Amino acid sequence: MTNPAILFIMVDSRSVNRQADLSPDDLDRELCLRAARGDPQAETELVSRYGQLVRACARPLFLVGGDSEDLIQEGMLGLLTAIRGFDPQRDALFRTYAEICIRSRLYTAIRAAQGGKHAPLNHSVSFEPPLFDGSNAHLFSSVESPEDVIIGREELKERLDALKGQLSELEGNILPLYLNGLSCGEIARQVGRPPKSVDNAIQRIRRKVAQQFSSGVSSES
Repeated sequence: MTNPAILFIMVDSRSVNRQADLSPDDLDRELCLRAARGDPQAETELVSRYGQLVRACARPLFLVGGDSEDLIQEGMLGLLTAIRGFDPQRDALFRTYAEICIRSRLYTAIRAAQGGKHAPLNHSVSFEPPLFDGSNAHLFSSVESPEDVIIGREELKERLDALKGQLSELEGNILPLYLNGLSCGEIARQVGRPPKSVDNAIQRIRRKVAQQFSSGVSSES
């Protein structure tokens, strides 16, 4: 009689080998189907796979005044919504669906904060001036469709692109890596600098973003 522990290892090994043969998109679909059947390991794996996407969605908003921890938590809630609501028969790619859910959750939180609602965490996000003083509310005024989310993303990208001429060489190297969702340690290894230097550079970038938005609001008024 086969030992149950050995049988489990054999079955688990076959599952791992099968996953290795799947494309990333097909693996996402399989994991979502397993998560829908109540498999917590599948949900955990999807959260791990898409943590960088959450950071990439949240970080432009942090640079322009958002609270980092609040934004990441809101983004993770958007990711969980995507995992639990994804329909492989209806939705083409999980990554696209997840990005829409994450950004929608973030922008909804921003609108709540701009509306002066002081709700507990997960219903509001803390922000600093100047972007979130109401003068730029049009950037996040609507999230009813994927198109609205994409437009909001593109407007933020344009504003951050305009910042590049004000950055030092180190800051210019760090910014795209940071916006792609890499961790501070990963960025440090890529640019060959200590994590503390990377963190200091990110804070300088954030101050320059605030100055750019302040000057932009002044020139428009």
